[in-house]
Amino acid sequence: MLTIRLPQIFRIHQVPRIFWEDGIISGYRHPKSSALDCVLSSFQLNNETINIWTHFLPTWYFLWRFLGLSYSLDFSCDAYSWPFLAYMWLVCLYPFTSCCAHTFSTMSARARHICYFLDYGALSLYSLGCAFTYGAYAMPDRWVSSTLHYYFVPVAALNSFVCTSLSCYSRFLELESPHLSKIARTAAFLYPFIFDNIPLFYRLLFCFGEDCAWNDSVPGYFYHLFFAALTGFLFASHLPERLAPGRFDFIGHSHQLFHICAVVGTHFQLEAVLRDLHSRRAFLALRAPPVIFTQTFAVLGLALLGNALLLAAFTFLLCCSAGSTSILQNHVSE
Repeated sequence: MLTIRLPQIFRIHQVPRIFWEDGIISGYRHPKSSALDCVLSSFQLNNETINIWTHFLPTWYFLWRFLGLSYSLDFSCDAYSWPFLAYMWLVCLYPFTSCCAHTFSTMSARARHICYFLDYGALSLYSLGCAFTYGAYAMPDRWVSSTLHYYFVPVAALNSFVCTSLSCYSRFLELESPHLSKIARTAAFLYPFIFDNIPLFYRLLFCFGEDCAWNDSVPGYFYHLFFAALTGFLFASHLPERLAPGRFDFIGHSHQLFHICAVVGTHFQLEAVLRDLHSRRAFLALRAPPVIFTQTFAVLGLALLGNALLLAAFTFLLCCSAGSTSILQNHVSE
């Protein structure tokens, strides 16, 4: 009879320091887990289980939405929908990559860093996906065809390189300068978020009058920004586990809540963008520059290539640099 042995879990001082999480005392998986053990651990309650499922299930939700929208939007022939198509690809990519990163991050210290390099790269590309849709559908009426409008997406592509570089670099600082590492990683994601949302900030907070594009999308954008702010707060604060270490090891710690808020925020963003896509089409057809292939897919292709090269470079530094020795320690107490 075939029996399946679930992986053993450990307390914080039984795993290398690079695997430690603030305020999480128990529920750690073995830092030399096999790929099979990593997969099996997703069906066992540990401190990563809910992290895995809170992005695995939303991946399927966004794929389901993508499939449904493919019947109502002509992605193959209608250039107007191309920015939204690129956005949906990246919306499906980031939770799937995060799910895989949390699943396989305990195969070794090296695997942990590489998994999160990929996770950061996917988040950087998601920020570019937001810029595609905001530039195409959400730009305030007064800014349509402005200098910012023309350069919005190319600058966002460059920002994705900054985000990937700074977030990956932050992992090299985790042991020697944990506070600096946290600041660098937070800044890496805050910067493209602020840039991408400049059109929304202006449109929702500072624009008054007839040409401010106040329509059914506005509540969705407010909800999106609220959950995005909550996501950032949870990521930076490590609450509630910092106030009661050990109480939220398995359920309720900040990373789980941050995953949920991020996905809910993306849902509201998706719905708001769809409303803008439909309701502003006639106006944008007259005022906005036409969507062309190079504006969307060429930029996306270059961003994918550039971020892949950056991830390869950081992986090479991780594996070959003498300075990375400390963050690759993988000793576990028996």
